[in-house]
Amino acid sequence: MSLATSPSPNAREGKRDLIIQAALKVFAKHGLHGTPVPPIATEAGVGVGTLYRYFDSKEALINAVFQDTKQQLQERLLTDLDLMHPSRSLFDSLWARLTAFAREEPEAFQFLEMQDHHSYLTEHSRHSERALLIPLGIMVVIGQRTGLLGNHMKPDLAIALFWGAFVGIFKAERLGYLTLSDSDLKQARDACWLAIANHNH
Repeated sequence: MSLATSPSPNAREGKRDLIIQAALKVFAKHGLHGTPVPPIATEAGVGVGTLYRYFDSKEALINAVFQDTKQQLQERLLTDLDLMHPSRSLFDSLWARLTAFAREEPEAFQFLEMQDHHSYLTEHSRHSERALLIPLGIMVVIGQRTGLLGNHMKPDLAIALFWGAFVGIFKAERLGYLTLSDSDLKQARDACWLAIANHNH
């Protein structure tokens, strides 16, 4: 007679990651508010009871997906970039990295663009969001102080303008309103730069 054993930490972590990836796929396709837990469990290949052993509520699962995808984006966007010395080439690198993330991780990008998850976010999730936004904000402040960027708008507004434009064009492509060529993306990049740059520099 064999005794039941608890799963190893590695096995638990693997199952947890599997559920997060399944949730990301389902949330990206169906949204957050209208998505119950059972389809996520089905996508992950686990029972609903198993899912609830890892996440005690749908909100907890949303936060786990949010933190995971924000971490992915932060690593893809900021790793090895010198944000303390803003330049046009740095701006172009950020645009290129964000484009690559949107193309290569469409479900993660679509999930992060959703505006209806903010009511669920825990302090830990908000910290992961600030971990991405604060370095970018510092970069904009330095760019304004050095004269590279215009000081005609607040740093937070400059970041929101950039992010909103980027998300908007990829959402329009996803919905079939346009197809983005490399030339289109360069035109959009240059337009965003013109919106925040110091034209007297």
